[in-house]
Amino acid sequence: MATAVRTALGMGAAALATLALASPDAQAATPAGSPAHRPSASPNPSATHSGASSGRPTAGSSASPSASPSPSPSPSASPSSAPTPPDARIRTYAYGSHARQTMDVWWHTAGPRRPAVFVIHGGWWSGGDKKYMKSISRSYFQLGYTVVNLDYRLSGDAAWPAQRTDVLTAVNAVRRHAAMFNTDPGRYVLVGFSAGGHLAAAVGAYGDGRPGLRGVVGISPPVSPLSAFADGSAFGTEEQQKLRKAAIKLAGGCTPAKCPSVWSSMEVPFHASPGDPPMLAFHSSEEFVPPYQSEMLKEALASVGVRMTVKTMAGTQHSAPLYREPGVAETVQNWIVARLGRVAG
Repeated sequence: MATAVRTALGMGAAALATLALASPDAQAATPAGSPAHRPSASPNPSATHSGASSGRPTAGSSASPSASPSPSPSPSASPSSAPTPPDARIRTYAYGSHARQTMDVWWHTAGPRRPAVFVIHGGWWSGGDKKYMKSISRSYFQLGYTVVNLDYRLSGDAAWPAQRTDVLTAVNAVRRHAAMFNTDPGRYVLVGFSAGGHLAAAVGAYGDGRPGLRGVVGISPPVSPLSAFADGSAFGTEEQQKLRKAAIKLAGGCTPAKCPSVWSSMEVPFHASPGDPPMLAFHSSEEFVPPYQSEMLKEALASVGVRMTVKTMAGTQHSAPLYREPGVAETVQNWIVARLGRVAG
């Protein structure tokens, strides 16, 4: 498949209004504003309302997950019933001017500064919403971490690399205002589901490592859009053909033959470098985003001395349904704890 990939390529808030958002290393493609607070429906995450509502509707909030296998994750199974700590806060902030450039920040006001977990939803790069990530966000918040559950511009809003830029910008916003969120800017991980896993890995491989980034987790991540393009030919399954079309849309409607530089930029294994963080990926053995995509990235990272673990579960489950398989969420959480440390109390 590596040959097929090379062939495909060869073919061709108001109080913060005066503060700059993006740090110089973000190299954001769009001007960065300040993280504007959007009032939450509840000051604390609760059993009945785990996330904050924006002051105005978030674009795409009415979208529902596809009935067919989809990279759009749904809430994780069996969220912890642990009581909400009294120091809990959750607020929605805008990190840019677009309606989808928003993030729900969950943080603890008491105790030492906490490491952060950034959660990135999936949805074929063209759909999905952070609202589907509320219970997963809660699970990491209940481990004691700051959690940032973010939306980003979709492929119908802007072509690549806008999505990677948005994740970089959101990360920089939280790191620059870490004191406000009682967060340690030098310890965070990215957790992405399907298309969000591609974005997480793309950020992890951007440049020669990101400041403070301790690890990247992908659940069914299509880290090789060129492989998705090749697999989605007329001989591919319906989902593989849909993923091929989604990757073309992400590239601005351009095929690898016409826009090789764009597709090269999207291809995470091409950007492995010694400063990249360790990574973990989960796939199902028979899903439409096959494990070999992450194996390609693992090989590329190994060549520069970076460790990646790829775990394969039997079956066809994809994204959040895979995360709900016995042992998967627990393995991911343990992997994250090993890199961020446990939070006292």
